[in-house]
Amino acid sequence: MMIDTGTAGSPFDSLQADALTSPDQLRELYPQPSQNALRKEIGHLTEETRALIGCSSLVFIASADHEGRADVTPRGGPAGFVSVLDERTLVIPDATGNKRLDTLHNVLETGRVGLLFLIPGRPTTLRVNGRACVSARPELLDQLAPVGKPPVTALVVHAEQVYPHCPKSLMRANAWRPEQWLPADAQPSSAEVILAQLNLPGLTLAQIEEAERESLRLRYE
Repeated sequence: MMIDTGTAGSPFDSLQADALTSPDQLRELYPQPSQNALRKEIGHLTEETRALIGCSSLVFIASADHEGRADVTPRGGPAGFVSVLDERTLVIPDATGNKRLDTLHNVLETGRVGLLFLIPGRPTTLRVNGRACVSARPELLDQLAPVGKPPVTALVVHAEQVYPHCPKSLMRANAWRPEQWLPADAQPSSAEVILAQLNLPGLTLAQIEEAERESLRLRYE
């Protein structure tokens, strides 16, 4: 959906000109949260939230570098691939990726992450925010469930905020209702998106599609 801001130039610059600048301005537009919405944030994992993490096969990791540039990346594996060492400590093994190491670099710079755990087919999600570090300690890595290969490092998270999130967003998105999904040809393919991003002379769609097939075939290597 295209939005007309009514002015020339960058839409962001135009909209930033009269954007909200204080928490007080923001709070004037919304009612106060319920006491339960505040109370359900705690600083440790309960038996129930540990069980949720054990059922999760997908976690999104939010991080930022020292300049505040944010990043969110998904990590997936078999259910329970994220290990819970105690009521405050989570460990996420690394897996084959694009080798950019954006999340790990950010953690090295700021020592903080935010996690959002999802369980496919279920609307339940769990947010965990806290301190983080990157470990290559062999005795730790040996305890982890490998995501197709032994991990080289692991992301260790010390939970400070644990919050079972409202399921409304997944329900509104019909995330787990295939009958509501758009047909596959309603969107550009991943290969088409990459071709436009790379914008290299002589590079063809067929070459990228073949590279994608090969990458998925070797996804654990």
